[in-house]
Amino acid sequence: MILRNIKLNIRWKIMIGYFLIICCLAVSIIVVNNRISSLQTEIETITTRDIEVQNLITTIRYNAISMETSQRGFVITGNESYLDPYIKGKSEWLANYNTLYQYISDDPSVKRDLEEIKVNIETWIDTAGEPSIALRKANKTQEIIEFFNADKGKQDIDKLRVQFESMRQKEIQSTKNHIIQLENKNDILIISLYVMLIIVSVIAFMIISFVSGSITKTIKQVVKTISDIASSEGDLTTRIHVKTNDEIKELAEATNNLLDNINGQNWIQKKVAEVATMNQGINDIDTLAEAFLSKLAPTLNATYGLFYISRGTGDKQRLDKIFSYAGYGENEAISSFRIGEGLIGQAARENRTFLLNSTPENPIQITSGMGNFPPHSILIVPIEFEKKVVAVIEFASVEPFNSQHLKLLEQIQGHFGVAINNVAGRMEVERLLSESQVLTEELQTQTEELQTQSEELQMQQEEMRMTTEHLEEQNLFAEQKTKELEKAKEELETYSEQLRKSSQYKTNFLANMSHELRTPLNSILILSQLLAENENKTLNVEEEGYANVIHTSGNDLLTLIDDILDLSKIEAGKVLLTIDEVNVSEIPEHMQLNFNKIAENKGLAFHVNIAEDVPIVLYTDGQRLQQILKNLLSNAFKFTETGSVALNIKHADPNSVKKYVPAQLNTEVLAISVTDTGIGIPKNKQQLIFEAFQQVDGETNRLYGGTGLGLSICNEFARLLGGSIIVDSEPNKGSTFTLFIPNLPNAEKEQLIASQYEVAAAVPSEDMKQEEMTHSAATRKSSEFEISLFKGKKVLLVEDDSRNVYSLVKALEHKQFDVTVASNGKECLEIVEQQSDFDLVLMDIMMPIMDGYETMRALRLDSSEMKNTPIIALTAKAMKSDREKCLEAGASDYISKPLNMDQLFSLMRVWLTKQVGN
Repeated sequence: MILRNIKLNIRWKIMIGYFLIICCLAVSIIVVNNRISSLQTEIETITTRDIEVQNLITTIRYNAISMETSQRGFVITGNESYLDPYIKGKSEWLANYNTLYQYISDDPSVKRDLEEIKVNIETWIDTAGEPSIALRKANKTQEIIEFFNADKGKQDIDKLRVQFESMRQKEIQSTKNHIIQLENKNDILIISLYVMLIIVSVIAFMIISFVSGSITKTIKQVVKTISDIASSEGDLTTRIHVKTNDEIKELAEATNNLLDNINGQNWIQKKVAEVATMNQGINDIDTLAEAFLSKLAPTLNATYGLFYISRGTGDKQRLDKIFSYAGYGENEAISSFRIGEGLIGQAARENRTFLLNSTPENPIQITSGMGNFPPHSILIVPIEFEKKVVAVIEFASVEPFNSQHLKLLEQIQGHFGVAINNVAGRMEVERLLSESQVLTEELQTQTEELQTQSEELQMQQEEMRMTTEHLEEQNLFAEQKTKELEKAKEELETYSEQLRKSSQYKTNFLANMSHELRTPLNSILILSQLLAENENKTLNVEEEGYANVIHTSGNDLLTLIDDILDLSKIEAGKVLLTIDEVNVSEIPEHMQLNFNKIAENKGLAFHVNIAEDVPIVLYTDGQRLQQILKNLLSNAFKFTETGSVALNIKHADPNSVKKYVPAQLNTEVLAISVTDTGIGIPKNKQQLIFEAFQQVDGETNRLYGGTGLGLSICNEFARLLGGSIIVDSEPNKGSTFTLFIPNLPNAEKEQLIASQYEVAAAVPSEDMKQEEMTHSAATRKSSEFEISLFKGKKVLLVEDDSRNVYSLVKALEHKQFDVTVASNGKECLEIVEQQSDFDLVLMDIMMPIMDGYETMRALRLDSSEMKNTPIIALTAKAMKSDREKCLEAGASDYISKPLNMDQLFSLMRVWLTKQVGN
């Protein structure tokens, strides 16, 4: 209560704010320090590489020894079953050698050692392995005895053993040296950050006085200016000028915008009043049209104008030109239109305004002393009276019409319709008066008829009086209609806001549905993977097949969920693009890596061709481009049983660019086509396949799988990147899908950071899945290392879903972890109070009572004994900001559900190894 009663001026508030900022900066640097410690991950990456190199060295050594042992066993026994290890080793050692060669290709000395090993293995195979096997198969016993007496291969094998051991020791020492260097760099960086904190704090305290004084001065300036404007003699043209870039500047800009708006409204009201007063005293439609265009055209910055009046009724109703502003020649414009004919007639039929901002083919030419030139913008405005169009006005300008011009015309439309009707009435009165004058002259000679004509004239005058009164009533009616239109506009704005909220509800619904679907799917995938691996050999082959089908179906369901989310993001306009450099020369390598195996399994030829004149670097969204190409290639392989699939990259020809991507005429465009010899697509379905959930074989008994979302998503991504996708196909002859993709070196790149968050939260792509498969293979090869690392480690699993708890506990206990389970964040903290010696925490995010974010913040408090324990966050919401939220809350790493257990074990191995190193 005492603090609330203390009154602080702006200077002190700002000084306190700066002090708090400095405190926050100190906390941020400490957090950054913890984050920098993640550089240790690089050490773990090197260690992982070392394990992989060691495994490959051991595997190649094992291949060589297996071949020697198998060869000797076959030669001794003659039993060809002994040749299986020899054949297997002979087929595997070169592949393992090539993989190892890639890892150490940057070390010339080790590279030479490895090349010598390759020569020794090939020499042994050629001089010892193959000849001895051939002798044994030919039953040449004496030659075999002579062969072994000479023992041609023993020296090679002995030399191989020495070479392998030497290479292994070199790799171990190299890794240790690199780790020591990285640790030194990390220590230096931490010291630098603390020094930076001290320097920034000193500088901040020095500038507080200056900043607070300048802000106070600026506030006084703004208040004085606003007071001057608010006074009775205030000048609305006065503007507030603030040099600072803060909230006060925003206040000044908002005040300036308000003044601009008021000036704009005053300008519109002034011009409406000028037009209204201009109409007074005019009794001729042609004069009114001339006065109206001559007054309004300069106001709208129009350089050309036409006035069409409605004449006739029914089928004979037409719009006739009665005046042109700045017209030239006899045929500068069409003199008459029927209702619905051209934009003039259509504007009259629909009572709708047309605005054309680009008219390159317009036949109208604006003429000046310098020559003729086409207009930039054309504005066609219907004028109505009592819901009936009485005239149509057309303006042309070399500059675009702005919103203020359109608002002015909206204000003038109703009033001018009344003016046209009034002038038409006055013209009718004048016509009648003229006729009455003629009749008066005739009646002067016909006395008997004079009285009758006079009475008729009086009746006509009375009718005119009644007509004038009726016109006044119509004027009031027009004002009432204006108010009704304003009310309708407010209702439309309310409806627009409701529609926006509905879109937001849909987005939230899809995010929550993603969570609800991924949570049970997580258990299905984990348990089906455990069953499929069948490490305990409790299932027969058929049951293993069942488990594989369940796991594959779960992955298909996950793909469908991701595709639906992609479509939802596109529909909501929330797809973030990352425009960056894409190395075109790497596209063939990536595609071959992903699809060579598929082509080999199906017996198809797969060709990738790239033209020589194609640029090396393409500026576009590389992730979206790869997603499009992979989908097109996947479809090509899926719908092709015999023949080939080809990927061709070249420059798009100008005619195709003009036809399919006319907006990119002045941009470099690539044509990337995927051609197959598959089933083909009928003409009547070539556009249908780009719609969601549509396929060529979209019947109940279709032969091919898939959801029908892929091409729809690709088509939308291509459109967002400024390109398009076309298809050329014939049934039973194959198809060619061509992607026209523009090179966008000058595109905005501001979405880059936000897009990275979205990518991090998305489900792994095919490249990531391929890496996971490779990593999974490496993990299985290093199972002994894993067992020794995981055995007995204490893991705290915080998860509220019993299905996930069951599946995860089974998977973790299978790896010999000691697992403790907490059903929510509150129970987790209670467990930690009693026991805090956990090696790692797996933290679910969406939980009742206390969610994962709040729990991780509590565990990361300075007073907590688990502030340095690794925490891996688990979430089923695959939205763009989940990774950032988890890391800010204190997570060490992040993985999305459904969990890939190999990926999870890989993360756990990294963090547990780091703990051991510390």
